[in-house]
Amino acid sequence: MYHAVFFANPGSNKAPVRDYINRVSDKEKAKIFKYVDYLVDHRGVLDEPYAKHITGKIRELRVGFARNRHRIFFFTFIGRKIVLLHAFLKKTQKTPQIEIRKAQANYQKIINNPNLYESYLSFKKTHGL
Repeated sequence: MYHAVFFANPGSNKAPVRDYINRVSDKEKAKIFKYVDYLVDHRGVLDEPYAKHITGKIRELRVGFARNRHRIFFFTFIGRKIVLLHAFLKKTQKTPQIEIRKAQANYQKIINNPNLYESYLSFKKTHGL
């Protein structure tokens, strides 16, 4: 069974995706978690309109709610884990490079840090997925 886990910055232990989700309305939060559940049910592989390849192993989960377009960058990791790297509210047609770079930086923190890498191998579920 696959599980979704939040990326947490080493040292501060802040999880950018969790923090982002906590700031949206309850209805938006419910829809985001519904999409995350759908992503987990499909083993981290969804095509458009639900997800889109961004770069390398990084993909984006696309959650629309009224006029808000939420985006969550993720990648599928060893041990059937889907790591939620970065989230933002998309306001332009094209995905801003700064948002992609934030997701890439979080991905690199996991891949290039042996201790962090190992910790993600043993992570459990993020919520009731």
